[in-house]
Amino acid sequence: MTPGRNRGWLLRLVIAFGFAQGAVSMARPAVSYRALALGADERAVGVIAGVYALLPLFAAVPLGRRTDHGRCAPLLPVGVLLISGGCALSGLANSLGAMALWSGVMGLGHLCFVIGAQSLVARQSAPHEQDRNFGHFTIGASLGQLIGPVAAGALIGGPDRAGSSAAALVVAGAGAAVAFGSLWRIEDPTAVTPRHERRGRVPVGGILRARGVPAGMLISLSVLSATDILTAYLPVVGEHRGIAPAVIGVLLSVRAGATIACRLVLTPLLRLLGRPLLLTVTCFLAAVLCAGIALPVPVWALAPLLAVLGFCLGVGQPLSMTTVVQAAPEGARSTALALRLTGNRLGQVAAPAGAGLVAGPAGVSAPFVMLGALLLVSAGVAVRSPAGGAAVRRCGRTGAGRGRGAGAGDRHCAARAISDGASDVGAAGRGVHG
Repeated sequence: MTPGRNRGWLLRLVIAFGFAQGAVSMARPAVSYRALALGADERAVGVIAGVYALLPLFAAVPLGRRTDHGRCAPLLPVGVLLISGGCALSGLANSLGAMALWSGVMGLGHLCFVIGAQSLVARQSAPHEQDRNFGHFTIGASLGQLIGPVAAGALIGGPDRAGSSAAALVVAGAGAAVAFGSLWRIEDPTAVTPRHERRGRVPVGGILRARGVPAGMLISLSVLSATDILTAYLPVVGEHRGIAPAVIGVLLSVRAGATIACRLVLTPLLRLLGRPLLLTVTCFLAAVLCAGIALPVPVWALAPLLAVLGFCLGVGQPLSMTTVVQAAPEGARSTALALRLTGNRLGQVAAPAGAGLVAGPAGVSAPFVMLGALLLVSAGVAVRSPAGGAAVRRCGRTGAGRGRGAGAGDRHCAARAISDGASDVGAAGRGVHG
């Protein structure tokens, strides 16, 4: 399979990711409801939720190393198996300790799947296609995040919260297992670097010092933190302003729908603005809009505000993936993606904790001001990030786009980047298939 020639694998990966992410998005609130039904207090629920994010931190870099020096595809069924088993066994668990354990297994499965899937997209996409393909890939996550909580809410209810939440977790496990059907022959074996051509291990410090990697990690962390805190604290804002829970649910769905819409039109936006400027503009607008939620705006104004905010937040995740992949040293791109995911998980732990600290003394709107400041810093970082995307897109049009093979296009791109003195783009131009 020549990169860029056949995207059937990408569609199947998006479908699989949609089912896997939908199962996780359905299971996480169900885990909280089941824990409460088993007698957990707020602190115990927080610990169980934290295990989901903390346990995989220790596995991220080793999994990235393994993927850099081998195939990506084996991580996908392993991830689905762990997600499915973690969901179902959480529903069958009758103690809080067991629920924490299976929540961690679920988080580890999600990490395995995402590292394998992101590495697969990086390896099987031509350089000028990475922004678009990462954008399409993240549509699967957005669909899962949109459908999963709705499905959980439909199943959990009535006086028997313990039974209904257990049923929701078992259904989530079954839903994750559906992803197996899309994973057959998804990896091109010719895209794996032969063992005798593999380079030595790049130190983690060397990856983090590569220009563009820290920027991509910060942008990703900021956008994910904004999405998580928005989901967690908008209901609290609604309670204080007298907005019905059903309306808050609709507003959150508007945000998720706008994120999906953004990723469908990512390619023309990139052609118009280029990656650094698009990241800068969207992070800046997201900062202003997050701070705007802290103002006592009427409900009718919240809908367009959240729609624009969701659109802006949809840019950061896929483009930060490309930024990290193209900035990382050759032979360490999966490890760089794993480090990015590690930063995301740390943000998922630290951001809610920080939001809780500022929300106490300063009010429930304070977390949105904090997010605005974080996104403003990300906008400043984005404007100084490597402008590799535009060069790669030009090479894609002048090389592969004129009927050359993908390999010839990549060689043309590398030569063009070297002649321009853009060494960081040259690394991307050599391809991400090794």
